[in-house]
Amino acid sequence: MGQTTFTVDEQVGRLDKVIAQYLPDYSRSQANEWIKEERVLVNSEVKKAKYQAKLGDEIQVDIPDPITLDLKAENLPLDIIYEDDDLLVVNKPQGMVVHPALGHPDGTLVNALMYHTPLSNINGVLRPGIVHRIDKDTSGLLMVAKNDHAHETLSENLKAKKNLREYLVLVHGEFKENSGTINAPLGRSNKDRKKQAVVANGREAVTHFKVLRRYVGYTLLSATLETGRTHQIRVHLAYIGHPVAGDPLYGPKKTLPGNGQYLHAHTLGLTQPTTGEELIFEAPLPDYFTAMLSQLEPYNEMSED
Repeated sequence: MGQTTFTVDEQVGRLDKVIAQYLPDYSRSQANEWIKEERVLVNSEVKKAKYQAKLGDEIQVDIPDPITLDLKAENLPLDIIYEDDDLLVVNKPQGMVVHPALGHPDGTLVNALMYHTPLSNINGVLRPGIVHRIDKDTSGLLMVAKNDHAHETLSENLKAKKNLREYLVLVHGEFKENSGTINAPLGRSNKDRKKQAVVANGREAVTHFKVLRRYVGYTLLSATLETGRTHQIRVHLAYIGHPVAGDPLYGPKKTLPGNGQYLHAHTLGLTQPTTGEELIFEAPLPDYFTAMLSQLEPYNEMSED
């Protein structure tokens, strides 16, 4: 990956923790390995992980190239909502990992896509064609680029917030509001490196929500992303006291049964990279989701005399 250098100007403390804070795409354990391998210099000197980084320290990190995997095309079922020469829109099932990684070398959406069609190369060998991701246990719509021109255009539109990304989500609790906006910056949690959290120095994150249906103890929402941070909807809703039902990471232990969070990427709007045509797609709620909704008791508000 090459060398990266930064100056400590805000977050101080243990060297491994500081590196993980300033390089949020990497974990503290990865930073620790780099320190042991003497890939980290502080003011041009090798230090141990317990070194207390101070304001003004210049930290240089030699990030190793990622381990490449031998990706294989696999003849797996694909629910293709739309396809043309530039892109596909796929309805990903709950439980399917989007792209290969260590621990998930096969059985992913990318493995299935490689069998079906050529993909763009912009994201390298591990994530060909993948413009944006959804979590393994989130279902719903994803756009996939078949060539580099399409990938660049779709990515630029995504960064410019030109895409419509609306989710259907079942949460704990009964919302008093009918609609609202959650504007709270997100970054890696200081308490648990596997989690994201609302943090003061995090990246801008904005989620708009609208109540669709109320149940006893639960609410079905439409959640629209203005930004697309990791776990954004899950973290934002937990932050305001309404965690996603079934969420094993951010939700309560006592929650609805299932294989993950009740979160579905329902609507996706995009601009066709070559023609400029505005396209909007919808994917109905999966069976497990609708079955759970049918088991919940509708909430009937008492009218005032």
